[in-house]
Amino acid sequence: EFDYSGSQAIKALKEEGIQTVLINPNIATVQTSKGLADKVYFLPLVPEYVEQVIRSERPSGVLLTFGGQTGLNCGMELQKLGVFDKYHCKILGTPIQAIIDTEDRKVFSERIAEIGEKVAPSIAVYSVEEALSAADQLGYPVMARAAFSLGGLG
Repeated sequence: EFDYSGSQAIKALKEEGIQTVLINPNIATVQTSKGLADKVYFLPLVPEYVEQVIRSERPSGVLLTFGGQTGLNCGMELQKLGVFDKYHCKILGTPIQAIIDTEDRKVFSERIAEIGEKVAPSIAVYSVEEALSAADQLGYPVMARAAFSLGGLG
């Protein structure tokens, strides 16, 4: 649960004396409870708004991995736009390249293979006909699912 992990991260940062600024569009979460984070912005996790908060607050670093798929997508877009470099804001925790690599299924499979681990074979398809052909190639049983459905894109 993202709310629980985010709340625990905020508590741990505060225990270390680190000021916390939270961006969360959902008012009904534990993370946004009064007194947990030092500052809370009730804004959508989209690059335009997050850049405004970074410009205003000038954080030394950000944690992208506590915002779910939406936070990861936003962080990757901010990186692409050069926002983190522009404001000298470090990405803490999981490096941005690791996030980018794990979001691309093909790159992720290649990285896992590089360290000698096995990955289930997969094929991206765009039609029922392609799915049936892929199933024949892979062999049954197969699992089919929409790509990028966690971030509201699929």
